Amino acid sequence: MSEIKVATRYAKSLIDLALEQNALEEIKGDMQLFADTMKANSELRAVVKNPIIPLDKKNAILKAIFGEKIHKVTSAFLKIVVDKGRAEIIYGVAKEFLNEYNQHKNIVTAYVTSAATLTDTARKEIISKIKAVTGGEVILNETVDSKLIGGFVLTVGDKQFDSSIASSLGRLKKDFSQKVIA
Repeated sequence: MSEIKVATRYAKSLIDLALEQNALEEIKGDMQLFADTMKANSELRAVVKNPIIPLDKKNAILKAIFGEKIHKVTSAFLKIVVDKGRAEIIYGVAKEFLNEYNQHKNIVTAYVTSAATLTDTARKEIISKIKAVTGGEVILNETVDSKLIGGFVLTVGDKQFDSSIASSLGRLKKDFSQKVIA
C-alpha cells in the first residue's frame, strides 16, 4: 500500500479520535507544530525515517522535542505509530491530518500567482469569489511572478483559472502558427 494511503488512514483515525476526545483544535495545533518542525529540520526527518535507529530511540527523540508541548492524545498517537514501525510516514500523517482537518472545517486553500502584488481590493474579490463557489473559508497563498507580465493564475484544488497576459500571448501565438494566412 502506498505511503500516502497509509498516512491518510492514520490521519483519518486521528481526526476521529480527536473529535471523540473533544480535542480537535489542540491536536490540529500539535500536528501543525509537528509538520512545521519536520519541514524545517531535514535531520529530524532523516532520523525518523531511518530504519536502523531503534524505535525506543525515535520515541525518546520525539518526546524530548515535543514532550509537554503537545496534547496527551497526540503524544500517544506518535508513540503508537513509531512502535508499529511506521515512523517513516509520520510526517505524511501530519500533513494529511491538516488536509483532513481543512476538509472537516470546510476550509479551502487557494494559490494565486500574480504579476504584481495583489491589492487589498483584488485579494478580497478573489476570496469572495472562491467563497461563493466553495461555500467555505479560504486560505489564500500568494506568490508574485513577473514572467506573467500581467493578470494572475488561480489554483483551487484541481481547478486552475489562468488570466495571465503571458498565457494569452502564448495562445495567440499558437493560433497564428496554426492558421494559414491567405
